[in-house]
Amino acid sequence: MKIIAFTGMPCSGKSVAVQIAKDKGIPVVRMGDAVWEETKRQGLALTDTNVGIIADSMRTKWGKDIWARRTAEKIKTLQNTEMVVIDGVRNKEEIDYFKKTVGADFLVIAIIASDEIRRKRVLSRGREDDSTTVKDFEERDKRELRWGLKTVIDAADIVLSNEGSLEEFKEDMTLLLEDLMSTIE
Repeated sequence: MKIIAFTGMPCSGKSVAVQIAKDKGIPVVRMGDAVWEETKRQGLALTDTNVGIIADSMRTKWGKDIWARRTAEKIKTLQNTEMVVIDGVRNKEEIDYFKKTVGADFLVIAIIASDEIRRKRVLSRGREDDSTTVKDFEERDKRELRWGLKTVIDAADIVLSNEGSLEEFKEDMTLLLEDLMSTIE
């Protein structure tokens, strides 16, 4: 099985890339879903603050690869698939865990966009766990960088810029996924 992990700063375009993968029939496992599930399990609302607290505390208590381990459990339940996309890898320990468990068929794609573009996106999209102010957005960035996200982005196998229009990004991501799908034997 080929596993492709999307990474990038908040609002860089990972959700759009995920939707394109789904449209291509590629199963997607979102690491953030495991954090959301744990947040709900602990009786907390899905706010940016609560999700961040749970993500941090679980990493401290169970190791920096806790969300990779939980995500791998979900991947194991998928049947008859040659490719899976993981959304939201955030640290080197998660990458190391996936490489150890899936081997050479693991690829990291970093999606990048400027701070200005990402800030405009977060303030306009209104997702349940999104930051609602520029200050909250900056705090979320700091938190994700503290988790090791910059190291993951810098070490990515492929870097895809999302600085242009939505249509341009969709076209670039579609071509990239089609190319990767063509390499599966």
